[in-house]
Amino acid sequence: MQGTILIIDDEDRLRQLLARLLSLEGYRVLEANNARNGLRILEQEEIHLVISDVKLPDKNGIELSAQIKQLYPTTEIIVLTAFGTIADGVTAIKNGAFDYITKGDDNDRIIPLVSRAIEKAQLQFRIRQLEEKVNKRYGFESIIGESKAIRQAVDLARKVAVTDTTVLLTGETGTGKEVFAQAIHQASSRRAGTFVAVNCSALGKEILESELFGHRAGAFTGASRDKKGLFEEAHKGTIFLDEIGEMALDLQAKLLRVLETHEFMRVGDTKPTRVDVRVVAATNRDLEQEATAGHFRLDLYYRLSVFRIELPSLRDRRDDIPALARQFARQSALKIGKRDVTLSPDFEQKLRQHGWKGNIRELKNVIERAVILADGPELTLDLLPYDLLYAGKTISNGPVYDLAQIEENHIRYVLHHTNGNKAEAARLLNIGLTTLYRKITEYRIN
Repeated sequence: MQGTILIIDDEDRLRQLLARLLSLEGYRVLEANNARNGLRILEQEEIHLVISDVKLPDKNGIELSAQIKQLYPTTEIIVLTAFGTIADGVTAIKNGAFDYITKGDDNDRIIPLVSRAIEKAQLQFRIRQLEEKVNKRYGFESIIGESKAIRQAVDLARKVAVTDTTVLLTGETGTGKEVFAQAIHQASSRRAGTFVAVNCSALGKEILESELFGHRAGAFTGASRDKKGLFEEAHKGTIFLDEIGEMALDLQAKLLRVLETHEFMRVGDTKPTRVDVRVVAATNRDLEQEATAGHFRLDLYYRLSVFRIELPSLRDRRDDIPALARQFARQSALKIGKRDVTLSPDFEQKLRQHGWKGNIRELKNVIERAVILADGPELTLDLLPYDLLYAGKTISNGPVYDLAQIEENHIRYVLHHTNGNKAEAARLLNIGLTTLYRKITEYRIN
């Protein structure tokens, strides 16, 4: 199937003749005898090309063309004009139509024109589909959660994304700062540009300076040729500076200059390089306190925090944990070639109760481990790490002083260590197998 065409014309004989002609070329052709029926078909079908008469019984075809382009931007339109109404066709093109055909034109003009219009429409459809996939993976659609805390953060990020304002993302480690940075980039006018992510804590000062700003050949030992920095790579795009609080003070001064003048000096260069880059920074530190202590430039802090977004910890959005866990389970299962997996109710409940000091990153790792260990399609309690499985008894209620509780926890730990092998567990516990079975029954250990 080469494409789907909708013909809108109240002249039955001409419409049917054109439909027959295009069907023989391999196109799927739908028909409507007025604008109202045509719009109804457009709501229900994915149409690549509309061929519409200018004079319709219920609407002017020029107005209809503008309406269709507004509602369905990737759909192309060819206008049918009668003798003496060429001006209508020209006006339609100005309103977004692909071209016009004068009624009575021979097939040598119609078929190539339709072919070009369909080709353009299908290319636009493919681009739209790719954009939707990118948005689903990197845009705000990729941020899972309906809790008030995460929705407030997303709403703020959406509002600032359409501007060029510098953004500072704050919050605990593992709360998804890079995901937010990518979403802000994807929703901005810079989405066609490059998104560059840099972890400022992963590199030493000299290496980080060279990576960010580039260098000239001979600037230092080993610099055998000129190298573009990441700021240049991100020209017309976005650079994400993660763990900005770890950056050395002299590099902070250089970054401040970039933010204020859009210029910097490559290492070993004598003239500035100009770039057009949006900066999104992130930290898990209190930069204002760091500045007071002399570890961070206060002027840079004020420049970075023009628009600050605090990302909530997983503890502050517990209702989102099951949805996040299910998404990570699907991703992990797909990665290792397993069928889609489900989460048992007690598995979900235990996830809700955990402290999640590592936030989303910790949750993702726990789920990936459980998917790998699972023999069946359901994730169950026994697949959780021991420290997570029994941590709630001490984290939520304070230290355990009850001797029986300590004994139960220890038996559970040893059974988990032996993967349920009771004979081996009894040996490690230095008790008889019969005693172990009695205690398992007493403590209702599954």
